[in-house]
Amino acid sequence: MKVLITGAAGFIGNNLALRLLDRGDEVIGIDNLNDYYDPTLKEARLARVADNPGFTDVRINLEDRDGIAAVFKQHKPDRVVNLAAQAGVRYSLENPHSYIDTNIVGFMNILEGCRYNDVEHLVYASSSSVYGSNTKMPFSVHDNVDHPVSIYAATKKANELMAHTYSHLYRLPTTGLRFFTVYGPWGRPDMALFLFTRKILAGEPIDVFNYGKHRRDFTYIDDIVEGVIRTLDRVAEANPAWSGDAPDSASSAAPYRLYNIGNNKPIELMHYIEVLEDCLGMKAEKNMLPLQAGDVPDTYADVEDLIADTGYKPDMSVETGVANFVDWYREYYSV
Repeated sequence: MKVLITGAAGFIGNNLALRLLDRGDEVIGIDNLNDYYDPTLKEARLARVADNPGFTDVRINLEDRDGIAAVFKQHKPDRVVNLAAQAGVRYSLENPHSYIDTNIVGFMNILEGCRYNDVEHLVYASSSSVYGSNTKMPFSVHDNVDHPVSIYAATKKANELMAHTYSHLYRLPTTGLRFFTVYGPWGRPDMALFLFTRKILAGEPIDVFNYGKHRRDFTYIDDIVEGVIRTLDRVAEANPAWSGDAPDSASSAAPYRLYNIGNNKPIELMHYIEVLEDCLGMKAEKNMLPLQAGDVPDTYADVEDLIADTGYKPDMSVETGVANFVDWYREYYSV
């Protein structure tokens, strides 16, 4: 297939591009290499795919309506995976406009590109953050998610609604993936594992929010990528049993689906830190802080639909996953 990936220099996008290229697909990779975090890490990720003859590198902003339209018209992708986004719950408190520009306006341009170029299937990144104020565990794609607690979460919920509209109006098959706390080698420097590792090695204290009582469904990058590929290969279809009298949030009379991709095993933040300390052979000095605005205390993914429809269940242990990250970090930064 010819697959267009947005966010191809990003953590998930780059790993997905590698996997698709390895199996023989052609990849059109879109990224703007912005400076939300160190662009040299993004350049290093792209270097892993740059020499592959099946990879095309396109530098463009998602908000560039005419530019995105031209990319679709020129390359005519069979399928699209939209992973580009302004990420980060905490940063959304500081710069909410950037989330509207990329996550709403940019996603609209992707939907239009799919609509006018006969794309077979659009898979897009949503987030576990859409569960917001929900407390019933595990989080199910069949639950109502109308109470986000950050603008980042609100934009991801909006993406799901926009995708459904295009599935309904234009019969565009769309699949939304709610990712749960992704970590692993080549990860994002603004994420907890990266921050903790850098600070512990530098002898600096780490900020531990909610006094370490967070429980997170930490999900390893390889598990995320496998879930993306499984769902990409399974084009969304209408649910013949769907009824407006008792509407199901995860499916539709249109070709529309939602899935959680999470490890299905929440881990307390303090245990996660202990695993990291063991891997580093160093103890962290901890700055214990209250729950930060926009954060949720716990996440826990119900992945029954993912298992039923694709036969796949994420299963990487944090002990192995964190060790893999530390090995990569030490090599990449020569620490």
